[in-house]
Amino acid sequence: MKISDFLTVNDNLNEEIWIGAEGDILNPEVSRHLISVAQDFFNDLGLEGTELEDITFTGSLANFNYTKFSDIDLHLLVDFTKVDENIELVKEFFNAKTSNWNKKHNITIFGYEIELYIQDSNEIHHSTGIYSVLNDSWITKPNRIEPEIDENMVKRKIKSFIDMIDRTDDKLDLQKYEDANLEANKLIKKIKKFRKSGLEDRGEYSYENLTFKYLRNHGHIKALFDIRDQSYDRMNSLGGKYDKKFKIFIKNDENAGETGFHSLNELEKFQKKVKRRHKRMKRRLIGRGKQKTGPAYPKKPNYKRSKSAPPGFGGV
Repeated sequence: MKISDFLTVNDNLNEEIWIGAEGDILNPEVSRHLISVAQDFFNDLGLEGTELEDITFTGSLANFNYTKFSDIDLHLLVDFTKVDENIELVKEFFNAKTSNWNKKHNITIFGYEIELYIQDSNEIHHSTGIYSVLNDSWITKPNRIEPEIDENMVKRKIKSFIDMIDRTDDKLDLQKYEDANLEANKLIKKIKKFRKSGLEDRGEYSYENLTFKYLRNHGHIKALFDIRDQSYDRMNSLGGKYDKKFKIFIKNDENAGETGFHSLNELEKFQKKVKRRHKRMKRRLIGRGKQKTGPAYPKKPNYKRSKSAPPGFGGV
């Protein structure tokens, strides 16, 4: 794990997105597309009497630390108090709408996916690069700096969160759906709060934000949301086979009357852990079965671990 793998400080802003003599003017073609997408989304909400105050472009692509994993973070600024006096309810409504839109659509600009977010115009947004797309001007212009990073701290936090996500995934695998769902929701809130505190305190190069970027870029955040959704579906399903137990039958009459623990008949804790880890990594690499089949891959992938080769097939 190298910090340089997910932290890049480029010499210039992205040259496809930004143009001009100093390379800090938003490409007009990009601007038109972003405004069109944002306006279509906002109009579909059907919020009469509510005004879209601004559309801002923020995140790493509005800064010098963009990578191939970067998204176009497009924020739609709305005064939540003009929607309803219950701010938390309004926030939950907008989060649900944007989450659904982001899952449903895959609109890209020069290969970078658009990620929508509705921001309360009364809320302070902490970022070193914020561009007003509607006004075609910088709100906060980024400066290229060489950050001082506590690499050991970042690595420790990454490993800690991965361990917590894996333990939550184990609960799902062990069919403890209520526990898995509860832990997944708590962990999602914990990671959001963790990242927000880092952005407010030390900005985009904080170890909290870098930890989040690693988890997101390497599929751990998506895995956590999948655990939350799958555990919820299973704990609220009836007539399924989620609680089915698998038994091992050993065809050996000599063992029929044996009692107590026998290593041939049972899996020890470590073996179970290894099997869960293998299954978890396979899911992370090839998805969780929601991908569509096609001519090249007519069948869904098998998540089970392959059998070990018999003696004599080791290539010796």
